[in-house]
Amino acid sequence: MKKANQLYIAIVFIYLYVPIAVLIINAFNANRYGLQWDGFTLGWFQAMLNNHSLIEAARNSLLVAVSSATIATMIGALGAVAMYFHRFKGRKVVFGTIISLMMLPDIILAIALLVLFIILGLSLGFWSLLLAHITFCLPFTFVTVFARMQGFDPYLIEAARDLGASEGMVLRTIVFPLISPALIASWLLGFTLSLDDVIVSSFVAGPGFDVLPLRIFSMVKVGVKPEVNALAFLMILISIIFVATSYFLLKEKAHEN
Repeated sequence: MKKANQLYIAIVFIYLYVPIAVLIINAFNANRYGLQWDGFTLGWFQAMLNNHSLIEAARNSLLVAVSSATIATMIGALGAVAMYFHRFKGRKVVFGTIISLMMLPDIILAIALLVLFIILGLSLGFWSLLLAHITFCLPFTFVTVFARMQGFDPYLIEAARDLGASEGMVLRTIVFPLISPALIASWLLGFTLSLDDVIVSSFVAGPGFDVLPLRIFSMVKVGVKPEVNALAFLMILISIIFVATSYFLLKEKAHEN
């Protein structure tokens, strides 16, 4: 039984990571089409750097992803704190509305946002894309922080208030330090969701503001170019650095506690 479970886990990991491994290998493969190994090369990274439209799209995507993840995490965290500590009329309706937004198909959300921006007269570009990404990242950041607060000890708040702590001091010294792992997790989740979004971005980005997923999507229609493999490798490397950094920060925070 134990060997069967190990075999099952191995098959799952192979299924998940073999495509990524092939992509990484082809980023250094001299063969342009990646059908066979023709030797090690860094030429595709140079070709990627010389592709100015691809670099500009990557820069735009990083700017939108960092901005939307940061803003969505801030709003989601404040909303989760308010929802947890305060009881008000219509609270369940608000919570249900936020959860339902997570279930909404991307195509419906994209059309709704596009119609809204047209009605408001907002030009499609950076700001429309940023607002759209904040919108679909916000429910995920809210739920991540709210789930963390379910294990929150309410007596800590009562004790702090009994000792004369103000609401602001309670948030700064108790609430936010305790939910910091959820804040990091929600930011990483929002960053990832924003960075790889295609459907919503294709509706609200506009012709003058190109982002990486749309650029790659248009490029792979005629075959995967090797510089795309090189860029994908760098994105994987950045993701690993983010995850490792968050892990060490959380580990250090746990030792401090």
